[in-house]
Amino acid sequence: MIDAINIGILVVSLLIVIAVFTSLFSSRFGAPLLLVFLGVGLLAGEDGLLGIQFDNAATAYFIGSIALALILFDSGFETKLASFKIAATPAITLATAGVLLTTGIMGAAVHYLFDLPWLLALLCGAIVSSTDAAAVFFLLRLGGIHLRDRMQSTIEVESGSNDPMAIFLTIMLVELIAAPAGETHTAWSFVQILFQQIGFGIALGVGGGLVIVELVNRVKLDAALYPIVLLGSALALFGLVGTLGGSAFLAVYVAGLYAGNVPLRNAGSLRRFQRVTTWLAQIGMFLTLGLLATPSEFGVVLVPALVLTVILIFIARPVAVWACMWFFDFSRADITFMSWVGLRGAVSILLAIVPLLAGIEGAQMVFNATFIVVMASLAIQGWSIGPVARWLKVTVPPREGPVERIDLPLPVETDQEILVYKVHPQSRVAKGELIPRWAMPSLILRDRQLLQSHMAGNIKAGDHLYVVTAPGRAGLLDQLFAGPAADDHDRDLFGDFILSPDALLADVARLYGFPLKKGDEEVTVAGAIKREHHGLLERADRVAYGPVDLIVRHVDDRHRITEVGLSLDADDLSPKPIVKDGLLDRLKANLAARRKQRGSEDK
Repeated sequence: MIDAINIGILVVSLLIVIAVFTSLFSSRFGAPLLLVFLGVGLLAGEDGLLGIQFDNAATAYFIGSIALALILFDSGFETKLASFKIAATPAITLATAGVLLTTGIMGAAVHYLFDLPWLLALLCGAIVSSTDAAAVFFLLRLGGIHLRDRMQSTIEVESGSNDPMAIFLTIMLVELIAAPAGETHTAWSFVQILFQQIGFGIALGVGGGLVIVELVNRVKLDAALYPIVLLGSALALFGLVGTLGGSAFLAVYVAGLYAGNVPLRNAGSLRRFQRVTTWLAQIGMFLTLGLLATPSEFGVVLVPALVLTVILIFIARPVAVWACMWFFDFSRADITFMSWVGLRGAVSILLAIVPLLAGIEGAQMVFNATFIVVMASLAIQGWSIGPVARWLKVTVPPREGPVERIDLPLPVETDQEILVYKVHPQSRVAKGELIPRWAMPSLILRDRQLLQSHMAGNIKAGDHLYVVTAPGRAGLLDQLFAGPAADDHDRDLFGDFILSPDALLADVARLYGFPLKKGDEEVTVAGAIKREHHGLLERADRVAYGPVDLIVRHVDDRHRITEVGLSLDADDLSPKPIVKDGLLDRLKANLAARRKQRGSEDK
């Protein structure tokens, strides 16, 4: 018995290490990392190289549920409340109406492809109706894909909040299929269950977030115990809400959203612990689900499952997204990209286990088909998400360049925090810009020697600066210590010139000799952009006006335009000597600087 336990520990630990090292393969060949984890589980399973026998669906569901709870809590923890606010309405619409539409379309496809009864076909549609939060978060954040705030927030919030509807539909349909003959369920009873799950999930999630914050901030513990309190509290909330009949997954996401947006003791170390825990949960969940699958049984459903994947990717998801997003002032490129980012993952496989646990006839076929759909979705959409984003031109440069920063915990509660920065060679500090007096470094680590700031002289590239400052100012300091943002001054994306948002369109029209539209004599360049974009403005939003494009270069925290770019569409445009308020001089100076910069780059 002891030998068997030791062997089990050895095998599991080796699989985890192997899964981690497959990330090297993923980064080298561009393979979706989650698909690689799933592949490792398949290779270790009963049809794989190790031949591990694992067919306990209940255990797999238990492990997967805990892992997904941790992932969703971290997803909420890392989501800024401002981002949630700007995306809440479209994201929730997509997470409810979009899931219902996808279920209906996929149910019809399954009914005709697999010749299954309608209830079982709709069950299959519900199982694959929600996007996978883990897959979306990992591919967007770790893939370095930077989108406009509103679109990225909509995608992430939708993927984190659409599980309750998919879970509700799955459980409802399982109950209908498994119900004894003669037992009936009214539509009203299911509506009550839905509102109970969502209501309990949100209310208890907020309450749980409050409790977690109070425990971390008020209870005096050893610093190493706070991450354990955070982890244990999130899982306790998950179990409590599920027991009371609410949506446990929604509750942990909401709790994480609340806890991540209020002051929290040792926030830096907690976030680092969360990242480690999330990676471990992700690896463990996909390895377990891979072990549960039996690829030798896939042949019977392989072809119809692949056809089902094509319908899901190219019909069901796009129809649902376009129907829900058409009224929210997203561009066609934005909606098309949101349609493409509908990756399926562990959530769908977990839901496919529910019919197995209920003993429904045909459940194994449903599980096998779902597994194939998930693998195909991760392969097709996961591999192409970057190229599709660039093809649709929905990416924007990062707001800041690379920055190396460590948040050090303080032994007692105080209104200060310690930040350690490594000076990037091309940062503003390395080029001689002064550090504000409210963030003067107390120590500088240079060539393995600790120096006091007044003895270190000028800051050099590679220095490590220990800065004591007030909480909440790390974002300001990041701008000083970070390297240059990639493509921040890209001519195609942000234009040839920089204009004040208050510059008049009439001046620009006279300068370049194109006709001004009637009634635009007193309209500013910012006003012209706002007139075309009715929603919140984001960086890189652009409006064509005659032969020029007006582009949003920067917005403030309230999404007000602070800087506008001007892009010339026609090569033969040249400034005319008719302008006021020095606009011509500014444009000429900008053009000369642009030519000088491009000339130095060519050399």
